[in-house]
Amino acid sequence: MKNYKIRILLVAIIAFSVVLISWFKQTPHGDNFKISCNVCHSSKGWHVDKEIYSFDHDKTKMPLLGQHAKTDCKLCHPTLIFSEAKTECTACHKDVHESTVGQECKRCHSSNSWLVENITQIHQQSRFPLIGVHATVECSQCHKSETFLRFEVISTDCFNCHSNDYNATTQPNHAASGFSTRCDDCHNVYSNGWQGDGFNHKFFPLTQGHSVSTCVTCHTNGTYSGLSRECFSCHQTDYNSTSNPNHQTLNFQTVCTDCHSTRPGWNPANYKQHDSQYFRIYSGAHDGKWSSCTECHANTNDYSIFSCLGCHAHNKTSMDREHQGKSGYSYTSEACLHCHHR
Repeated sequence: MKNYKIRILLVAIIAFSVVLISWFKQTPHGDNFKISCNVCHSSKGWHVDKEIYSFDHDKTKMPLLGQHAKTDCKLCHPTLIFSEAKTECTACHKDVHESTVGQECKRCHSSNSWLVENITQIHQQSRFPLIGVHATVECSQCHKSETFLRFEVISTDCFNCHSNDYNATTQPNHAASGFSTRCDDCHNVYSNGWQGDGFNHKFFPLTQGHSVSTCVTCHTNGTYSGLSRECFSCHQTDYNSTSNPNHQTLNFQTVCTDCHSTRPGWNPANYKQHDSQYFRIYSGAHDGKWSSCTECHANTNDYSIFSCLGCHAHNKTSMDREHQGKSGYSYTSEACLHCHHR
């Protein structure tokens, strides 16, 4: 009987010890809290003692950066069980964009400020990179909402935003001409406007002399398709009015690029065929020795007539003596060319 009482007493002592130990180990920060009390508290009391406080929040899943370092702990930790605090942005911050741009604030914002200073760079990662004039417009011009903070996914088709521009354009009239509603078929998306370098005319480059200021310079009757690309279709008047040399009289080709580039003013004009068909003036001894056709062809109405003596001034008497006995010699340019074909 005595042994039985002793056993009962031992069990009671052990049970009380377990309860007592558990009571002393209780913490308001939760059962899984492993940090020693003296990291934040001292014997002065349970308030946080800033003199000995050594807890490093940067070693947690939520380093305190930017504005977070200045925030009152209680705003994120409403209870003393610190592990219950969420690390998701929306757990603390109201999503003013209403889930239209996702849940990660850090995609656009930093911990220092809500202001977004690199929206163009951020937008480059989307389906519609902001290039050209699109990089200068206000967000609300495309993303329309009552709060200006909702950024719903919108169509990337040009016509979705530019239907009014398309329908209002009269020179040329896009709707009447049946133009494509894909703006980038004709316009350069890297440009800052609809005209000038903003117009894509790659099928007939509008460079140098062809750099016209308005479409109607070439499209005179309002027709914007099926126009000939032949030089003569636009430059017949230039061809017919040219007198030095007279293109019509000499029956020159009507393909301007045979002699001209697209540089303004028609100069320089290079009749390269002259070397192979008549006489070398772009190569050999005469290369670079002349500047105008009339130096050799004084009669601009007949380019079959030429003179060597304008540059090569010789004395007939001395030439006759020097060429005495030479077959076919005569003191004429034609005879000079026959022997001195350089």
